[in-house]
Amino acid sequence: MIAQLLRLLALRPLLTMGILGFPLLLLVAVGLFTIMALKVLVFVVLPAAVVIWLVRKAYKSAKASDFPEGSSSI
Repeated sequence: MIAQLLRLLALRPLLTMGILGFPLLLLVAVGLFTIMALKVLVFVVLPAAVVIWLVRKAYKSAKASDFPEGSSSI
C-alpha cells in the first residue's frame, strides 16, 4: 500500500506538491513568525521594560531621599 501511494505521488507531481507542499510552507511560515516574535520580544519589549523599571526605581529612590524618615513634608 505504501508503494502504491509513493507511485501515485511520483506520477502526479502537482498532487504531491498540493499534499506535501502546503503543510511544509505552513510550517516554514509559522517558524518564521515565531522567530520574529521572539526577536521583537527580546530586542524591543524586554529592553523597554527594563528601562521603564530602572527609571521608576530611580525616581522612587530620589523621591524617598527628599524627605528622610520621620520628617513631614509640611
